[in-house]
Amino acid sequence: MSVFTTVTTEQLSDWLRNYELGTLVSLQGIPSGIENTNYFVTTTNGKYVLTLFERLTAPTILYCLNLMTHLSHHDIPCPKPIANFNNQFLGKLNNKPASLVTCLSGKSLEFSNSENCKEVGIMLAKIHVSGLSYPDQMKNSRGHKWRKITALKVMPFLPKTEAKMLEKELCSQLSYCFNDLPRGVIHADLFRDNILFVDNVIGGVIDFYFACNDTLLYDLAITVNDWCMSERGELDTENMLSLLRAYHHIRPLTARERDAWPTILRVGALRFWVSRLYDYYLPRVGELTYTKDPAYFRRILENLSTSHAKLVGICI
Repeated sequence: MSVFTTVTTEQLSDWLRNYELGTLVSLQGIPSGIENTNYFVTTTNGKYVLTLFERLTAPTILYCLNLMTHLSHHDIPCPKPIANFNNQFLGKLNNKPASLVTCLSGKSLEFSNSENCKEVGIMLAKIHVSGLSYPDQMKNSRGHKWRKITALKVMPFLPKTEAKMLEKELCSQLSYCFNDLPRGVIHADLFRDNILFVDNVIGGVIDFYFACNDTLLYDLAITVNDWCMSERGELDTENMLSLLRAYHHIRPLTARERDAWPTILRVGALRFWVSRLYDYYLPRVGELTYTKDPAYFRRILENLSTSHAKLVGICI
């Protein structure tokens, strides 16, 4: 959500004439994030988030916007897309696809405890269950093929030991098969900065622009790899069990999912190590640029190697 495309108040005021949202009061760029350009937009009618999509195609964007509408109808506290006078969620601003969604209250957490993780487990399970009735389909654009292609682009920048580790992990994951695991709509990026808390209760789930159809357990692993890890990338077992048990209470995990758990944690960690390496070594230029540390997920992978046996024995 760095600002890659600058929008002036004059441009936005003109664009807002397509909406029944009153007149523009203020416009503020959002520096955090790495994929799209985002602004807080305040009008005489309320506060919204404006997103200009830098790389996503229209079909992918509409999948995500329609998904948010679907989930909001199932009591998931996510942003609601705003339709223009033509009843369309997606418009064009500064030659980029653009949309407006409601701005939710609450703040993201820098650190998490077992109670926070319990709330996150409940919310993720509800998203997965509600997503089962969402009719649209979207392939995961950051699956193994993408990880392999992107890894080859960043390997020349890495120290030899890291490049060797990355290559070994990619080869190892070629043998993984999750075709027999439950699938459905996944958020695919449910990190701490994408959940807003109000007085220890989740007030909102944001940033659905990596959402797609994939293995539900993969989504659970991505979530655990952020919410249940220390700053050193070490697994916090108490937090993980709190999250998994809360999730399992709503969508029970199968025996096969339990067996696949240690392996799929590595898949989730590799996906974000690769993407952060790419953003670090091959960044895009923006007015406000925010890049996350790739070493964090390298450490997670290293630590998951040593904790594999312990994870296999965990009983939910």
